Amino acid sequence: MAFGAFASSGPDLSGAAPRRRSYIAIILLAPGVLYLVATFIAPLVSLVLTSFKEPGGDFEVGEYVYAFRWENYLEVFERFGEIFLRTFGYSIIATIIALVVSYPLAYFIGVILRPFPLWQSLVLILVIAPFFISFLLRTLAWKSIFADEGPVVSFLQTVGVLGPEDYLNGTAFTVVFGLTYNFIPFMTLPIYASLERLDLRYVEAGDDLYAGAGARFWRIILPLSLPGVVSGTLLTFIPASGDYINASKDFLGSTNTVMAGNVINDLFFQSFYPISAAVAIVLMIAILIPVIAYVAKSGSEELL
Repeated sequence: MAFGAFASSGPDLSGAAPRRRSYIAIILLAPGVLYLVATFIAPLVSLVLTSFKEPGGDFEVGEYVYAFRWENYLEVFERFGEIFLRTFGYSIIATIIALVVSYPLAYFIGVILRPFPLWQSLVLILVIAPFFISFLLRTLAWKSIFADEGPVVSFLQTVGVLGPEDYLNGTAFTVVFGLTYNFIPFMTLPIYASLERLDLRYVEAGDDLYAGAGARFWRIILPLSLPGVVSGTLLTFIPASGDYINASKDFLGSTNTVMAGNVINDLFFQSFYPISAAVAIVLMIAILIPVIAYVAKSGSEELL
């Protein structure tokens, strides 16, 4: 009895270890949380506050004061509604084309070349090789290729596809082409990662059950590679929607192909900071809504 009383009178240390582990977890997470706050949360809050500013002080030098001028957003929709539609139109088309091109390429690398590691590595290097060259230089190179006196336009005029006065630079075609070309690696690599992990025994089992090539693709290969497709689509669509290089009149675009990124860039350098910030916020929300719907519809909610 005395021993039981002595044992029960000691300190309860059962919760000490879990508390110690929680403190360690907080310490380990603190740098990442601080980095996230400094590089994402704080700039986002500043952007939102800027989007509601109104002219004040010396407006000639771009001075604004904090206010709640919601009319900035109304002005955005009135002035740039058509540009937003064009932005998403170009981005969706570029994403679809990139998917059509990238999936067979990723399948070739991840499945067909799996027994040949050396060739697989070489083709992967070719896919990521454009990253070794500046984004701007690659886009300028295509501007030269599509120039009026360039080989592509000359050939198309020779075969009668283009007339003597027709051109390619500054059209929707070159902008979509530039978006597709520059973001194809972002589509190819995630799909390749999914296909490279694909257990081919599932495909062999489908063959043993007399499933045709089409059935094996739609019922086995595509569902198992869907996370890569979703990731690649997001990694292509999101940066393409915010791109301002390809559509710029200094590169592959013109005043008729302006995208939302060009509007943000131009307004900022013209010192119209509130309108520029409002366009950025609207663009971010407009991207976020379909992205969440797409991920939820595809059954890959874990990607969120």
